Amino acid sequence: MPGHESRLKNYKNKGKDTEDLRRRRTEVSVELRKAKKDDQMSKRRNLVLDDEDDATSPLKDNNNKQNTQMSMVEIISGIQGHEPSVQFSATQQCRKLLSRERQPPIDDIISAGVVPRLVEYLEHADRPDLQFEAAWALTNVASGSSKQTRAVVNSNAVVPFIKLLSSTHPNVAEQAVWALGNIAGDGPDLRDHVIKCGAIDPLLALITPQTPAAFLRNVTWTISNLCRNKNPPPPFSAIQQCLPALAQLIHHQDKEVLSDACWALSYLTDGTNDKIQSVVDAGVVPRLVALLGSSEVSVLTPALRAIGNIVTGDDRQTQIVLDASALPAFQNLLCHHKNNVQKEAAWTISNITAGSSVQIQAVIDANLIPLVINILSKGDFKSQKEAVWVITNLTSGGTPEQISYVVSSGVIRPLCDLLTVKESKVVLVILDGLTNILNAADKFGHADAVCMVIEECGGLDKIENLQNHENEQVYHQSLSLIEKFFSSEEEEDNALAPEASGEAGQFEFSAAAAAPQGGFSF
Repeated sequence: MPGHESRLKNYKNKGKDTEDLRRRRTEVSVELRKAKKDDQMSKRRNLVLDDEDDATSPLKDNNNKQNTQMSMVEIISGIQGHEPSVQFSATQQCRKLLSRERQPPIDDIISAGVVPRLVEYLEHADRPDLQFEAAWALTNVASGSSKQTRAVVNSNAVVPFIKLLSSTHPNVAEQAVWALGNIAGDGPDLRDHVIKCGAIDPLLALITPQTPAAFLRNVTWTISNLCRNKNPPPPFSAIQQCLPALAQLIHHQDKEVLSDACWALSYLTDGTNDKIQSVVDAGVVPRLVALLGSSEVSVLTPALRAIGNIVTGDDRQTQIVLDASALPAFQNLLCHHKNNVQKEAAWTISNITAGSSVQIQAVIDANLIPLVINILSKGDFKSQKEAVWVITNLTSGGTPEQISYVVSSGVIRPLCDLLTVKESKVVLVILDGLTNILNAADKFGHADAVCMVIEECGGLDKIENLQNHENEQVYHQSLSLIEKFFSSEEEEDNALAPEASGEAGQFEFSAAAAAPQGGFSF
C-alpha cells in the first residue's frame, strides 16, 4: 500500500525504507563463505587410496596384467602412442597418479602435453574402459586450480564430456557428470560455458527413479554448481530449466542429494527479487521449511540459507515463508548448538523484522524475541551482530506497542552492553536502535523513562565514551543522541515524570502523557 510505505519511510530512522533495512546476502557473504566446512565444495577429486581400492573405479580393472607401475616417461609415451593396450595401461596409471590424496602431479601431466590426447580418448565410443580412465584423469586435473581446470577446457573437453552424459555405460556417464561439475564449479565464466555447450538437458535426463543414489549425488552436485556464483548469476533460462528437477530432488531421502539440492536453491535465491520469485513459484518453500527441522546439519544449513535468502525479498515473498509456518522452527534454530546455524537464523529473522508491522507481530507472536535477546546477552559475537539487526529493524518499522514490548522484554541492557565492541558498524546499528526506541517513546512523552533505564544499566556512560570514538559517524551519532535526550538539566514536569511500577524497567505514566491506545508502558 503506497500510504503504508509513505508512513513507514517517515517513521523510520533517517528515512530508511524497507529495501534499506533488508540485508541481502552480499553484506555478509564474505564472512559466511569463509566457513568452508559448512559450505559445499565447488570441486572434488575422485580419490583412490591404494591399488587395492580399485573398487572405487566402477569399471574395475579388466586388465589385471596391467597392474605394474610405470614411470612418468612411460606414462606420457604410452598415452601419446598408438598401441591400444599401452594407451589403456598408461592412461590408467596416469589416473592413479592423479588420484593420490597428497600432491597429485597435475602440473606435470599438463606440462607433458597429454591433456589434449586424453580428451581425444573421450571420443572412443568403442572403448568405454579407455573413455572411463581418460574421463577420470581429466576430472582430477579439472579439480585443481583455476589454471589447471582451464587446461582441460582449453583442450575442448566440455563438448565430449557432454556427449558422454548419454553414454550407455553408466560409469562413464557418471564420470562425465563429475568432470563437468568440476569445470562449472570453477567460476561464472566456465559455468556459463558448460551451460552454453548444452549440458543441462542431458544432465537432467539422468534424474530418474532408477538412478542409483551414488550417481544421483554427483548429478545433484553438478546441477548445484551450474546454479552457483553470482557475478554474474547463471542465465535465467538455465535457472528455469533446473528448478523443476530441484523441486523434485529436495524430496529425496538421501541426505547428500538433499544437501546439494538445497545448496542449489540457496544459490538461486541469492539475488534479485525476480530470481527469488522464480524459486518461490517452483513450490519449494513448504519443503524447505520442513527441512528446517532436519537433524542433519548438512541439510539444515543450506535449507536455512535458502529460506534466509527468500526473506530478503519483498514483503509478499517474505509472507509466503511465514504462511508456510516457518517461524516455529526458529525456536530451535535460535538456540542451535552450532553457532553458524544460530547466526543464520538470527540473520533470517532480521530480514523478517525489516518487513511490515504484521510480519514483525508474527515474530513476536512466535515468542522469538526473548531468544533473540538471549543471543544479544550470551551468544557468539557473530550471532550477536545479527541479533542487533533484528532489534534495530524492528524498532525502525514496528508500531509503538511492538517497540514497547521489546523494551519491556529487557532489550536495553544487552544492547547497551554491546556498545563497547570494536566494530563501528555494529555500534552504529545499536545507536540506531536506541535512537528509534527513544524517538518512539518521545512521541508520547515517555523518553525520560527509557533514558532512566539506559542510565541505570550503564548505557549512558558508554554512549558518552563513544564521543571519543575514532569513527566520525559513531562520534556524531552518539553526540546527537546525548544532545537530544540526555542533556536537559531543566526541572522535570511532574505530570510526565514516570513512577516505577515495581518491576525493573517497567513504568506507568499519568494520563497527561497521552499514551497511545493499547499503552506504551515500558
